[in-house]
Parts: sequence; structure tokens; C-alpha cells
Amino acid sequence: MKVLFGMALRQTTGFIESLLRLVGLDWAVPDFSTLSRRQKSLAVNIPYRGSKGPLHLLVRSTGIKVQGEGEWHARKHGGPKRRVWRKIHLGVDEQTLEVRAVEITGSHIGDAPVLPDLLSRIPESHVSTQRNLLSLSR
Repeated sequence: MKVLFGMALRQTTGFIESLLRLVGLDWAVPDFSTLSRRQKSLAVNIPYRGSKGPLHLLVRSTGIKVQGEGEWHARKHGGPKRRVWRKIHLGVDEQTLEVRAVEITGSHIGDAPVLPDLLSRIPESHVSTQRNLLSLSR
């Protein structure tokens, strides 16, 4: 629910408590501290639907701005702004449009050097034996 609706952890706890009350269930919801500790080691495995035929992987990247301590300090007290950028490289299955691999790098790295890392993140059991076609998009 937290990820689905983009809520903070405390909001999610309250939301789940409200839902349980609405459906008439008297279940206890774990407190914030317990959930906070557990989410650190929680591994969610999202099943892959799979595509028919060979995997056509579309690779695309986008930049995200990371606000660091230096930028906050410059905005608060004046001075030169220091912007930090990262790139998120996505490998998307062309047929199902599911994200198959993600890699985060510095802003100076292009898509081509990251391609082997993206391919290594795709489990062999999900890839057809005809894995020789790759589509690169810009």
C-alpha cells in the first residue's frame, strides 16, 4: 500500500488500520518502529509475465537531480549552487513494457557502457534462448 499510493510509512499504518476497521476486522497493525525495521530487509519479488519469442530490450536513461547538503546550504545561506545529477538506466521489455533491469550511475555514463550490467540483471530463466536481438532507443 505504501508504494502503491506513494504514502509515508506512518500514513500507510493509519490507512491500513482504517481499512481493517471498515471491513469489520479486529486485526492488530504493527507499529511504526516494527514496520520501519522490517522494511529494511524486505525483499519483494514481482513476478514477470514473460513475452513470447526473443527478448527485445529497449534501453533508455533519464537524469534525476539529487539534492545534497551543499545545495541546501547554498540555498539557505547563499553562495554557489552545486547540483548533483544521477542517471537511471532502464531496460524495458518491448512486448510487455515491463521494466526488466535498472541501473543507477553518475551523470557522465551513457547507455552503451551500462548495457552489459543491465543484461546481467535479467535472470536466465526469463530470457529466451534466442537472446540475440537488442533494440537500443535514444
